[in-house]
Amino acid sequence: MSKIKEITAWERVEIARSQDRKTSLDYIENIFDEFMELHGDRNFKDDKAIVCGLAKIGNQNYTIIAEQKGRTTKENIERNFGMPNPESYRKAIRFMEQADKFNRPIITFIDTKGAYPGIEAEERGQGEAIASSMLKMAEVKVPIISIVIGEGSSGGALAIGVGNKILMLENAIYSILSPEGYASILWKDSSRAREAAEKMKLTAKDLYDFKIIDKIIKESQGDKEESFEKIVKNLKKEITELTKQMKKMTPEEIIEQRYQKFREIGGEYVIKR
Repeated sequence: MSKIKEITAWERVEIARSQDRKTSLDYIENIFDEFMELHGDRNFKDDKAIVCGLAKIGNQNYTIIAEQKGRTTKENIERNFGMPNPESYRKAIRFMEQADKFNRPIITFIDTKGAYPGIEAEERGQGEAIASSMLKMAEVKVPIISIVIGEGSSGGALAIGVGNKILMLENAIYSILSPEGYASILWKDSSRAREAAEKMKLTAKDLYDFKIIDKIIKESQGDKEESFEKIVKNLKKEITELTKQMKKMTPEEIIEQRYQKFREIGGEYVIKR
């Protein structure tokens, strides 16, 4: 029997960025029984790079915060190529506070090459918005489940990634910056992105080994629609089971669990040094 060829880190980067990869709305529409999108940060505008709303599985209500890319050029322009502006993160904060008020678990879907780096975004406080989003996630008293479905890069991804539990699709990637950015900083040569991807430890397996994510959701290499159906089924099961587990916890325990999870990241590496 021939051995199945191992997929390289760079190949996973290409899969995660694929134009025909399922988006957050595809998952939301298939995982949840009901979904109603809500709009705006009540300060500047409704930035469509992040979708927020209310959803249900059975009788359980959820708050959804999801980064959304487009497929066509028109959709990508409308979604700002999945790169959130500050108002996206402020919209997310608004719905985190609402979830906290009404005791709804929060589900975030991570899929972005990074927060929008334009001058206007910086003028409106991009760094502050990202930091405030992470701080708010650390504070809320309801469970948070974060799911990396595609490309999770830079602060744009980390801004909605402070979860009690982090799930990650097998061919997704998750890192503090893109391989091109890593290569540009380290070697002053973005063309070495393929080499950078191998060094960055950005695959689901790497992150699971480092205890940064909690579970890898398998992806089949065969029929894409069949694989998608299995992924949806597994994610729905994971969300339901994790919600039941965390509903038994007090608000203080939920916050402490989240704090300890991120406090321990990198701890083993520091001790070894």
